[in-house]
Amino acid sequence: MTGAPFTPGSTAVRRDIAYGRVWTAMPYTVLADDGATLTLTARPGTECRAPSSWTTSRRAGDVAARKRGIDDLAARHWELDHWVWRDTVVLSRFATGEPYSVHRFLTPEGRPLRWYVNFERPYRRTAIGIDTLDLFLDLVITPDLSAHTWKDEDEYAQARRLGLIDEATHRAVDAARDLALVQLRDRTGPFAPDPDAWTLPPAGPLPVLPPTALSAPAETR
Repeated sequence: MTGAPFTPGSTAVRRDIAYGRVWTAMPYTVLADDGATLTLTARPGTECRAPSSWTTSRRAGDVAARKRGIDDLAARHWELDHWVWRDTVVLSRFATGEPYSVHRFLTPEGRPLRWYVNFERPYRRTAIGIDTLDLFLDLVITPDLSAHTWKDEDEYAQARRLGLIDEATHRAVDAARDLALVQLRDRTGPFAPDPDAWTLPPAGPLPVLPPTALSAPAETR
C-alpha cells in the first residue's frame, strides 16, 4: 500500500475488475482502516452498478439470467446497470492479502441476520477504494457461528468450465476454503470474539460513486 489509509467516514468504492473493465462498483462508508484491514459499511438506498444480467436476476428472480452473466463475463461482453442496495445493512472486512472478504448482514434496526464469506482475489488498493474480482463461491454462516452452508458452488463450477477460474486460482480457493473453516471452528481471524461485531453503524449521508468509478482501473493507492 502507498499513501495514507482511508479516513473513517469517507467513501471507498469496492469494484470487481475483469479484463481491464468494471464488472461491479459499489460505494461504501469507511468505518476503520489501519492500512492492513479495511472495514466498510453500506446501507439501504446506496446506488451502485452491476451487470444487467445480475440486476435482471435480482428483480425477476431469474436464476438463468444470473448464469448468463457468467457466460457474458467469459465472453468479455457485458453492460452495466443501476442497482440500489436494499433491505440490509452490511459490515464488510477486507484484509490485505486474504483471498476472501467477510461480511456481516443486519436488519436496518440492527438485528443480526448472517455472516457471509465472499471468495475473491486479494484486493488492490486504489485512489478511490479497492479493486478485486469475485470468484463466485460463498460461505453463509448463522449469526451465532454455529452452522454454515456453501453457496453458488454451481456457479463456481460453471466459471471453471469456462476458464474464468484457472487451476492455480482453483488451488488458491481450495486453500482459502480450508482456512475459512479453520478460522470459523477456532473462532480466530474475522470470527474472533468481538463485542462490537454486530454494532449498527451510526446513520449518515449515503456514499456516492465518484465519476471515476466506472473508468479503467485506477492507480494503486
